[in-house]
Amino acid sequence: MSKYILAQNNGRVIPLEDKIFALNGRAKALAAKIGKENVINATIGSLLDDDGKLVVLSSVVEVLKHLDPDDYADYAPIGGTPGFKEAIKKATFGNYKVNSYVEVCATPGGTGAIRNTISNYSKIGDKVLTSDWYWSPYSTIAGEIGRSIATYELFDENNGFNIGSFKAQVMNLVKAQGSLVILLNTPAHNPTGYSLHDQDWDNVIGCLKEACAFGNITLFVDVAYIDFAGEEDEARAFMAKLQNLPQNLLPIIGFSLSKTFTMYGMRSGAAICMAATPEIAAEFKLVNEFSSRGSWSNSNKAGQVLMSKVYEKPELLHKVNEEREGFRQMLARRGKAFEDSIVAAGLPCVPYDSGFFACVPCPNPGEISEKLEAKGVFVVPLGKGIRISVASLSEETCRKLPAIIAEVMK
Repeated sequence: MSKYILAQNNGRVIPLEDKIFALNGRAKALAAKIGKENVINATIGSLLDDDGKLVVLSSVVEVLKHLDPDDYADYAPIGGTPGFKEAIKKATFGNYKVNSYVEVCATPGGTGAIRNTISNYSKIGDKVLTSDWYWSPYSTIAGEIGRSIATYELFDENNGFNIGSFKAQVMNLVKAQGSLVILLNTPAHNPTGYSLHDQDWDNVIGCLKEACAFGNITLFVDVAYIDFAGEEDEARAFMAKLQNLPQNLLPIIGFSLSKTFTMYGMRSGAAICMAATPEIAAEFKLVNEFSSRGSWSNSNKAGQVLMSKVYEKPELLHKVNEEREGFRQMLARRGKAFEDSIVAAGLPCVPYDSGFFACVPCPNPGEISEKLEAKGVFVVPLGKGIRISVASLSEETCRKLPAIIAEVMK
């Protein structure tokens, strides 16, 4: 749309439809017409079982069934209920003892945490830094509040984390702007499935300590997929590196109940700061609650009470974790099947460690996506390749899909 009738453009590029939801809609329509067994829908960002049904933790559903009306009908405090805040800390940090000053603000999913962080720790007109493979709503969120996205190259020539590109962009932007917000999606990065390794984290923190000499740095770590990224303690090992940092380097963790508790539609999540001083933590609480009040006001109370109840009872938490672990293993098998078949098909690939998505790089992703759609295969075209949701496909389909992609690409 080149011209608006009454609405103001305000520098935004607004498509006529959301690309991913549109693809998913066409996949569902085709499945209804020719049978779902004849369609591969690899667009969905939700975990499905082998029959294509949404995976929902039954242990979580049992908690929901026994909520009182006050647990879901009443307003929650803007920053979140006290029980929720304590539960979120336990869920986020696991067994790691945090010596930072921690504050929590409830948000509608991880998306709300991203929005509040950009709003409060960058200036209008600033560029927010993330990798060149990234979740496209980052750009939408930034653009809605007068910012834009800048990128660094995620992978170097050896398919490792490109610390050189990262450092160059960090230094350029913080010197130009005087401050910088960085969106770092790990572990189980969306869209590639890559996770920063121990040395990667050392390199990132070393770079950011240098950059602090030129301005304030806010490092937003998007951990939406952390509980599907491997063993609990291993997936959280990096958090020890986010402590004892310069005062003007603020780590903020974005946590989501959507994946961890399979509660996508309840829109529950949180932003968690790891501040160097109590004053910085108090400021985080103040500005985030103010931004929440000025956008969505209160977050979903049912999700907060659910989280509190799970963490109040060790036996219930054990049941939830045990059930989730079975589905994590299922997802890991799918990812391994896809990864092995990509190699067998002779396709280029980017590193996949874990998570809901994997990617195949190609120079013409839009054209490849259209050709696959003509074969009843739906994938998401990105700037540098196509994204495949291994979370929504059976292991068998993950194993056979790379050959179909290779046929189209060749």
